[in-house]
Amino acid sequence: MRKLCLLLPVLALLINSCSTNPYRATNKSYKKQTKAFAKLLSQYPLQDSVNNASYFVGTTNLSMRRPNFVIIHHTAQNSCEQTLKTFTLPRTQVSAHYVICKDGTVHHMLNDYLRAHHAGVSRWGNSTDINSNSIGIELDNNGFESFDERQLNSLNLLLERLKKSFNIPSANFIGHGDIAPTRKNDPNWRFPWQTLSEKGFGLWWSDTSNVQVPENFDYLTAIRIVGYDVKDTSAAIVGFKRHFLMDTTKGMTPEAAKVLFQLHKKYL
Repeated sequence: MRKLCLLLPVLALLINSCSTNPYRATNKSYKKQTKAFAKLLSQYPLQDSVNNASYFVGTTNLSMRRPNFVIIHHTAQNSCEQTLKTFTLPRTQVSAHYVICKDGTVHHMLNDYLRAHHAGVSRWGNSTDINSNSIGIELDNNGFESFDERQLNSLNLLLERLKKSFNIPSANFIGHGDIAPTRKNDPNWRFPWQTLSEKGFGLWWSDTSNVQVPENFDYLTAIRIVGYDVKDTSAAIVGFKRHFLMDTTKGMTPEAAKVLFQLHKKYL
């Protein structure tokens, strides 16, 4: 009887939580889709397009595919609730693994091993399908404001876990505006990339007062080495300056060249 009395408040809390969750319907859709993926993986053996072997041979050496990049976004919307709704409407076809609200609340919307639709048409280095090898994190921010300290604290804790869990290289913590500079600028120029780099999330540059840039320095090749797609030269330069100098102006400047000359060596 005593155990029952102890369990009743817990059961009441669970029932109340389920009944007040505005995303009950979409959560059912999530569970249905993940069950379908699990069923597909459980087929033994999976049907092969080439069926000329007399029997199936399964390797003993395998693991789950793991993310190798973390892409940070701002939501470009006016509230966390608005973004959660956007990511639970099938017609939008957009999503992210995590949404972090201004007050620091973290919504883990998709299992880290599954593919979110957050990067779109993008490129970083030789990687052209960023959705398939990355974690997408959306910060509640309309794109024209600074980032709340509580939000950044939650982000730091999340990045620590992701880096440790998946052994993600420091250089692979980047922004949406880095991988898609022709159409995106998030997270906006106010985002504290330098502070994150000091914690091991992203690379940064040191004092450039004594840096001498060679006359034959090929800055486009250097930007490409960092990771930017240089198909649109102007967009690549703006993307680089926004991330590493908090500067949204066009064109390479002497100071930007110094930063780039020093920084690109870290990516070699």
